Amino acid sequence: MPYQHLLTIAQDAAKLAGEAVLEIYDSGDFTEYSKDDDSPVTSADYRANEIIMALLEQHTPDIPIMSEETDQLQLSDRAGWQRYWLIDPIDGTQEFIARSGDFAVNIALIENNEPVIGVIYWPAGESLYYAVKGKGAFKSCAVENKQIHVKTFVDPANDPVVIAISRRQKRENVLKRLDQARTYQTLPAGSCSLKACFIAEGKADFFMRLGVTGEWDTGASQCIVSEAGGLIRSVDFEPMSYNQRESLENPNFVVLGDQSVDWEALVNYYID
Repeated sequence: MPYQHLLTIAQDAAKLAGEAVLEIYDSGDFTEYSKDDDSPVTSADYRANEIIMALLEQHTPDIPIMSEETDQLQLSDRAGWQRYWLIDPIDGTQEFIARSGDFAVNIALIENNEPVIGVIYWPAGESLYYAVKGKGAFKSCAVENKQIHVKTFVDPANDPVVIAISRRQKRENVLKRLDQARTYQTLPAGSCSLKACFIAEGKADFFMRLGVTGEWDTGASQCIVSEAGGLIRSVDFEPMSYNQRESLENPNFVVLGDQSVDWEALVNYYID
């Protein structure tokens, strides 16, 4: 099945789920639960998951699906997957609960352990970010549909770096791990995927994620950021992995904009 057709299916699923989530969000009528790891999940997450799973199963019955909100198979049962859907029904559940509006629906297609399609729908912003490997990254909203790119630095060694940072993250925890000679500005943002999208469209240049995430948090983002000219790497600057380990937990990672910047020199992650 051609990538363009699969992209359309993913876009339709993300928007349909996002519209349902936004309706629940606006009504305030949802139930909050705690997972085994004490992270939050809501009835809206489960509803979005149902919508996405149903649509993907209907149109691509031969493609396996991995979702944050379903039981995960052992590596031995999924290692042979050459292609599968990777979804996070609501990335930014805490933002949904806190009513910041900064949550998104993430859908990626992973092929041979690499994201080749990425779709991120931001319901409150009525914005759809998407990419196909080798075809560029795009943003569609009410006023425009355009290709997006990371911001180009005029002076890569000295220009101020705009950091996308969570409203619930201590700014100092990130800044102390960066080159102190550099000038930084911060852009408050919500979910991991929206921070990545802001980097892809040039609103920010850098994001460091410290804390537990899963492969579904980065799959769609990685495709979009890469096609926009950026990169997602672990804090050790190693490639992110997909469906290659028993654990689906990500390492701490960084999302990087303009590749003319010496990001490895800028990041001093292991500072005391």
